[in-house]
Amino acid sequence: MSTYPQDLLYTKEHEWVRFEGNRAHIGITSFAQSELGDIVFVELPAVGKEIRFGDTFGTVESVKTVSDLFAPVTGKIVAINEALQDAPEKVNEDPFGEGWMIVVEVTDKHEAELLTADAYQEVVNE
Repeated sequence: MSTYPQDLLYTKEHEWVRFEGNRAHIGITSFAQSELGDIVFVELPAVGKEIRFGDTFGTVESVKTVSDLFAPVTGKIVAINEALQDAPEKVNEDPFGEGWMIVVEVTDKHEAELLTADAYQEVVNE
């Protein structure tokens, strides 16, 4: 049984995606934030920027390290979670909710590359 929300899709790089029509909310998983430790800074791209599947779209800085964020879809950023500028700890506290990072208007979902919650759980267990 997976401990990850079943309504999301996941990447092997530990991002999650929630599709709503042609838009995708994107963040990092609870596993990713726990591995990073206390998050102290999140760098996100500007609204309007085009991102391509697999490309870096930002970084997360923790007390331990800096990690790249990888785009799980292709499209244009239509919103960023500006609350993370003043409260990056929201990613630790609520990675699947208030800790979301960007919203993308999707032009290619790359669904074949995305994992179900159960498949992602298997990746985490490896």
